[in-house]
Amino acid sequence: MTGTKRIYVLDTNVLMHDPTALFRFEEHDVYLPMQVIEELDRGKKGTSEASRNARQTSRYLNELIQAAGVDALSTGVPLVQPAGVNLRGRQMVGRLRFQTVPTSSEGLSLASGGPDDAILAAVLSLQKREPEVPVVLVSKDINMRIKAAIAGLVSEDYENDRALTDLDLLYTGVTALPEDFWSRHGKGLRSWTERGRTFYEIARQDGDDWYPNQFLHLPGDEEAELRVVEVDDAKVRLQIVDDFRTQQHSVWGITARNREQNFALNALMNPEVDFVTLLGTAGTGKTLLALAAGLTQTMDQQIYREIIMTRATVSVGEDIGFLPGTEEEKMTPWMGALTDNLEVLTSNQEGGSWGRAATNDLLASRIKIRSMNFMRGRTFLSRWLILDEAQNLTPKQMKTLITRAGPGTKIVCLGNLEQIDTPYLTETTSGLTYVVDRFKAWPHSAHITLRRGERSRLADFASDVL
Repeated sequence: MTGTKRIYVLDTNVLMHDPTALFRFEEHDVYLPMQVIEELDRGKKGTSEASRNARQTSRYLNELIQAAGVDALSTGVPLVQPAGVNLRGRQMVGRLRFQTVPTSSEGLSLASGGPDDAILAAVLSLQKREPEVPVVLVSKDINMRIKAAIAGLVSEDYENDRALTDLDLLYTGVTALPEDFWSRHGKGLRSWTERGRTFYEIARQDGDDWYPNQFLHLPGDEEAELRVVEVDDAKVRLQIVDDFRTQQHSVWGITARNREQNFALNALMNPEVDFVTLLGTAGTGKTLLALAAGLTQTMDQQIYREIIMTRATVSVGEDIGFLPGTEEEKMTPWMGALTDNLEVLTSNQEGGSWGRAATNDLLASRIKIRSMNFMRGRTFLSRWLILDEAQNLTPKQMKTLITRAGPGTKIVCLGNLEQIDTPYLTETTSGLTYVVDRFKAWPHSAHITLRRGERSRLADFASDVL
């Protein structure tokens, strides 16, 4: 069907996931059954992200109809790009069409009469009226796509916000260099020492894929570990990374246990990096490293005023109101990871149990727990913001949170793409995957994929065999 003008029928869940989906189909027409309008109306109440998206979709539809006039409804409303929607250079010449005739029930065997069947019936009816134009149903609901296939319809997932086609292509932030790296780049190689740090400058060669703050290592555990400091068309500047594996260079009493953890601490402790993403399975040390680096720079170096920790409360649903107490008290049951890691960080404090209790009280005054539901409109100045369980956020929610950062704030996103609990999100459409891919070329961001679990031999064995 490539190159042929098509009609895309959008399911309600697509618009409640991304209201700008209306404008993402370039020269093709977008068709909305009446059932979709009714479901948008039913879903508009509430403060959840889906409800906000339903209201935004209704506003877009209203603007398009008002601009074109009611008379255009029978032929199709021109899809005019609204203010604030970035189409990244795509041209829109398609039209928005509504279901203006009743659904024909001839030859249909959709007995249940539910909302999904009403949409499928509308698509079948459209296909029958316009057999010369390919009709495609777009839905994020797998069962809806299965029913469409059974009914003989072409269906697709909504993939416009898919950052990658395959998770294996996701940038890891860590690259193993070939053994002949120095001999290959020997010509034009410069090295110098500046403020106790060793730098190298090499000529950029064809086919090299370099990103700022990319971490590099030569084969073997004892070989050089480097960070890409600067990249331009002709040259690449590298720096030997700091070694946080030794107790002299510990961060709040924590030392790196493997290469990736060392790279992560280099990114977290670098004041020039404003945005850090750490991916990894359970037990790789994401939260512990983020907290240790945050405490060192908040309490000792006093670069940041306080640590703010938040996470998606997926299993509670969108509303945390039924839990008793203040915002912080309501969030506490979801912050077990914070308390567990604080125990580790305060266990080696001097002064016995009294000293640890005093330290816990001090840390509690500098670590704030906040709910994502109340982030809109806020600006965080000179804060260390830890965003846990970030794999459960959509790209739009991720944008909402990252744009809260004011001057001097550093955001650390933690997540495990194998533990996505949100409906309609996959590993390739998660907001965490989206920001890793979009931020990789920005000089003030860094990403590390942690691979080795360091929790315990029991946990490591369980990860391998269960």
